[in-house]
Amino acid sequence: MSNRSDANQITRDYFESLLIEMRHMDGVLPDTSFELFGEKFDTPIMMAALSHLNSCCDDGMAEMARGAKAAGAVNWAGMGDIAELEGICKTGARTIKIVKPYVSDDEIMERLEHAEKNGCFAVGMDIDHSFSGRGEYDVVLGLHMEPKSQQQMKRFVSATKLPFVVKGVLSVTDAKKCVDIGAKAIVVSHHHGILPYAVPPLMVLPDIVKVVGGQVKIFVDCCVESGYDAFKALALGADAVCAGRVIMDPLRKEQAEGVRKDILRMNAELKGTMARTGCAKLSDIDSSMLHQRLGW
Repeated sequence: MSNRSDANQITRDYFESLLIEMRHMDGVLPDTSFELFGEKFDTPIMMAALSHLNSCCDDGMAEMARGAKAAGAVNWAGMGDIAELEGICKTGARTIKIVKPYVSDDEIMERLEHAEKNGCFAVGMDIDHSFSGRGEYDVVLGLHMEPKSQQQMKRFVSATKLPFVVKGVLSVTDAKKCVDIGAKAIVVSHHHGILPYAVPPLMVLPDIVKVVGGQVKIFVDCCVESGYDAFKALALGADAVCAGRVIMDPLRKEQAEGVRKDILRMNAELKGTMARTGCAKLSDIDSSMLHQRLGW
């Protein structure tokens, strides 16, 4: 019997509930190019802020970065040490570094500064690791976390010249606060089911877009496995998506080349869907193309 509280399964089911209509007349070949923070990429399908990928292959984080670069995609880096980030940046992949909400604000500031000095083109914070499932402050790999106030977050945003991204936003309430602190982007995510019964990102996405759309870039994370998933997220107002666990098996089998191939596979699916829905460019994708399966 399936676990009805599993937020990942709920999210996957929600993706599957959305159906796509076709529009062929006056169609053109689509362009999936994507601009972010003044830079142009080949696809809006980005890496997720993964970490500790050495279980997949040697130097897994750098291999993922090489694959993202080869596919013309944005790379992300999650939790990891300073040396690992330096190795990621040396690949030349355009990387967004996400920092955990460590107890020490000084440590956060040091990591933001290090990311900027090493060539990351954006930085941010993962706010959803503030608490454990037991209602205590979180501890991740022995490192202590705590929730941050808006005043603290404003200080982090002001500490860097780079665009600041807040990851782990799953409500209009937090999305508004991200605008107030000066963030340039948010990641709508439940961090791979960190909260049982968490609302699927695509379900809350339209409300977030309605309130903060145009003020910040909006990315969607969690259970993105294909270009069809990406199309659905973009149709509901996302600017881009993050693909995480789906690339781990290709990374394990073929390292950077596996990642490159999987990003290209997903982008081809996105491009094919755009062609069959009359979308010449990403901004042409909208919610009128989606219909929800009965039962939702």
